[in-house]
Amino acid sequence: MSKNKIVATVVFLAGILCTANGCDTVTPVSETLETIPVVDTTAIVTTAVLAEAETVQTTVVTQSVAEQITSAATCTTAEADMMLVETLLSEMTLEEKVCQMFIVTPEVLTGYNGAVTETGTLSRESFDQYPVGGLIYFAENLEDPPQVLEMLTGMQAYAQESSGIGVFLSVDEEGGTVARVADKLGTTKLHDMAYYGERNDPDEAYAIGCTIGSDLKQFGFNLDFAPVADIALHAENELGNRIFSSDPDVVGDMVAGVVSGLQGTGVSATLKHFPGLGAGNGNTHYDDFVLIDRSFSELFSEEFTAFQAGIDAGADFVMVGHQITTAAGDQLPSDLSHTVVTTWLKETLGFTGIVITDAQNMSSITENYSPSSAAVQAVSAGVDMILMPLDLSNAVHGICEAVEAQTITEEQINESVRKILMQKSEMGLLQYKEKETETTVTT
Repeated sequence: MSKNKIVATVVFLAGILCTANGCDTVTPVSETLETIPVVDTTAIVTTAVLAEAETVQTTVVTQSVAEQITSAATCTTAEADMMLVETLLSEMTLEEKVCQMFIVTPEVLTGYNGAVTETGTLSRESFDQYPVGGLIYFAENLEDPPQVLEMLTGMQAYAQESSGIGVFLSVDEEGGTVARVADKLGTTKLHDMAYYGERNDPDEAYAIGCTIGSDLKQFGFNLDFAPVADIALHAENELGNRIFSSDPDVVGDMVAGVVSGLQGTGVSATLKHFPGLGAGNGNTHYDDFVLIDRSFSELFSEEFTAFQAGIDAGADFVMVGHQITTAAGDQLPSDLSHTVVTTWLKETLGFTGIVITDAQNMSSITENYSPSSAAVQAVSAGVDMILMPLDLSNAVHGICEAVEAQTITEEQINESVRKILMQKSEMGLLQYKEKETETTVTT
């Protein structure tokens, strides 16, 4: 066993030994299942801050930049963070900024024909070429707790070492049928969210959030693509029991609770799949297109109610789906629609966080758009990050070419990257690294 593997094992086991059952209002699938105990909500936050202050969550700057940031005696932490973000942003190339706008699988990043289960030479070299904003992991990437801890902490450390900017390490962990970590690593196994929606207990929703968050945090995950904020309005919708309820108020209350609990552990929450998949009977994973026939007033009184509750609870991310919603009037997948992303989500609901697409390797995108075209249209619509393009290189270069052709302004790119970097700053993922410059000596 390698030295890193031994260390990872010790850290993981130490984390288990220090846990205590503080979210015991969550009803797991079975009382007889072996689960990793959940940390008390207060202990989660305190432990994370103490541990990470000594490791990756320390903002590091060089002396020259530190002097600029702290030059004023009254400079607040927020002001210092903003100055660091602006410094990093000003030193990034256009391609580096565009790469920050992508979250991809480790297989797409590396081109490896198989499941990536470690942060090796290929991962590091690929990240140097395409320093993406984040990575998403699936069941095939997860073998056992020590392996996952070593893989994620290794990736995070390398990202900060090489670029000074850490990465979002993400997973789909909703509970119930969509639970990569619980299924593969033995963490708390929960019911589908419809079960908890019937109980309609916001305190239990909060406990769900802190349970999932603490389970993810111990391995190094910092972004969860959950909770589902859709409303069950059609019996044959593609999400089924992943949805809390057909009642918008119940969904809103439960979503808000999960968001608060999850983010209280230091793991960002993601509301999905705006503006709502629950009123349709198609499947954006496999169908060429999915049409949701809804008027704006219907959306406003039902779907938007739940998303607004999650936004008001402080959700860091909102995921926009690929469904075509008739009220938008443009016949575009929602993540490519300026009406959906900018007019509805940002202006009507007032969301100022990070807008991310659903996975753009799904059929509703790939059957109609090239990776480049989908990425460009998403950014033009107001999206900040693109999840899982079919071809990373094609998508990155497509956006760069659009900026060069002035189809997209570089200031728009800067606005999105600024949001991304500010979120990473809050997570303690930024370090200032002086770029090496070549000097020429003439004799």
